[in-house]
Amino acid sequence: MRPVESRGQLIEVTDRGLYCPAGGFYIDPWRCGPGMRAVITHAHSDHARAGCEAYLCAEPGVGVLRTRLGAAAGPDADDDAPGEAADAGRSAAVQGLRYGERLTIGDVAVSLHPAGHVLGSAQVRVERLSGGGGEDRGKVWVVSGDYKVEADPTCDAFEPVPCHVFITESTFGLPVYRWRPAEEVFDEMARWWLECRQEKVTPVVFCYALGKAQRVIAGAVRALQRVGTGQRVGTGQAAAVVAHGAVMKLVEAYRQAGVDLPPVQHAQAAEVKAAAQRGEAMLLVAPTGSDHTPWLRKMGPVSTATASGWMAVRGTRRRRNLERGFVLSDHADWPGLLAAINATGASRVGVTHGHVDPLVRYLRERGTDAWPVPTRFVGESPQGGEEEERPGPAPEGPPERERR
Repeated sequence: MRPVESRGQLIEVTDRGLYCPAGGFYIDPWRCGPGMRAVITHAHSDHARAGCEAYLCAEPGVGVLRTRLGAAAGPDADDDAPGEAADAGRSAAVQGLRYGERLTIGDVAVSLHPAGHVLGSAQVRVERLSGGGGEDRGKVWVVSGDYKVEADPTCDAFEPVPCHVFITESTFGLPVYRWRPAEEVFDEMARWWLECRQEKVTPVVFCYALGKAQRVIAGAVRALQRVGTGQRVGTGQAAAVVAHGAVMKLVEAYRQAGVDLPPVQHAQAAEVKAAAQRGEAMLLVAPTGSDHTPWLRKMGPVSTATASGWMAVRGTRRRRNLERGFVLSDHADWPGLLAAINATGASRVGVTHGHVDPLVRYLRERGTDAWPVPTRFVGESPQGGEEEERPGPAPEGPPERERR
């Protein structure tokens, strides 16, 4: 197995995370400190840590990154105030780079390319310019960050980036993970919403405040318009969707970046309960971790659900005591991972952030030079909360073999 930590690589693993010696910067460092420069793939808390001196990210994600750096500990489930971010994020320099634009840093050229994960998510392309003696000149490495290959109206679509070495995430790196088209999932969510209206209860979807929440807002409203013939999406100027304050902060950041979202209002208990009693229940979108809180109990009778790729795993919804589970992920499924890897044309593939060993084994079996890349984080968590350092479970029962 190639020691990824060994010196001489274009990108190395250190005790602070992925590091590019030729450029003097880190990529999504898991531990920041004074004087550090970081290139950030996206603003989820396991990829964007506060404490670095300077940050570079894709231009569409500057607003959400500043918002998240200002709340480095992540949204508090009981902090429903839509107020301003703390000053911590504003003290660091955040630079935006247009997708595809090249920036020379030291002896490398860096460019960012859409990853399709959330607003501003990017794959980091690093090209060696001189390579010391010239042996590595022109070598290209790409660090994927988190990505999905399915289209999403709330962020730029994933674009394959040709490279020699590709470091890919593997959150759902098992053959059992195969997503249905998102439109089908949102239609199912809309039908549940209509059932809640008939039962005069408020439907609540728990999901990540950044990315998944905005995708749910956009997709559920469009689906209600498709399947809910004769149903009002909103009453007058009122929104059909209301949200927790932690979600609202990021909804505003999305709007400022030019993302077209349906009307969303800050959830007020009296309005939420009144709409449900009228048979016009509003969809309530809240961050994972806000269930079983006094804030939620104020909203009256509710029906609870979550939207996550982990809902494909038997027992996850039951363990979280939820009434519905919608299989909706902002990560690539097994076919998506393989398609993305193939599209790069990379001869070497590093695998990180999830079900690493099965994907490495599969790639090696088909002749690809693949190896595990150490990380402290594994991405989307089945237990809830922001993306953080929690391992995902293996599915119950043996995974099916990928048919070739």
